[in-house]
Amino acid sequence: MAEEHAQQNTFDIRKVYVKDISVESPNAPGIFLKDPGAPEVGVDASIRATKLEQDDFYEVVLGMTITSKIGDETAFLVEVQQAGVFHILGLPEADLPLALEIACPNILLPFAREAVSDLVGKAGFPQLLLSPINFEGLYQQKLAQQAKAEQPSSDTPTQ
Repeated sequence: MAEEHAQQNTFDIRKVYVKDISVESPNAPGIFLKDPGAPEVGVDASIRATKLEQDDFYEVVLGMTITSKIGDETAFLVEVQQAGVFHILGLPEADLPLALEIACPNILLPFAREAVSDLVGKAGFPQLLLSPINFEGLYQQKLAQQAKAEQPSSDTPTQ
């Protein structure tokens, strides 16, 4: 009698680490002497996933760039590349992007938020708490943009 073994599904966090980090305050110390008013803060996020040499292991990097301006001067610029190694086994190929672009970044975000808050404080500015990010919404936007890019243009002449 042959035994059939169903492939076991696995989603493990193997390592969480900072891949790259930087903080700049190009207008210090003068920026500290200005009335801060309501600083303008911009947040950009990116996700990069790479399959590693070992089977079923992936590195996911959540990149965050935070820029704060007071008037037309940059108060600070923080860049964090928060990364993780994930072991993902038994997931259907079609569902892999959901894990890599939604689940993994959701795990990495609290670590990135902590790093950003720490760096902003060490640069001499008030604590900055980043709002949650809807990675599922970002993924849906990406799919919509890809679908739009793949549609034939209506300006293309037909023969």
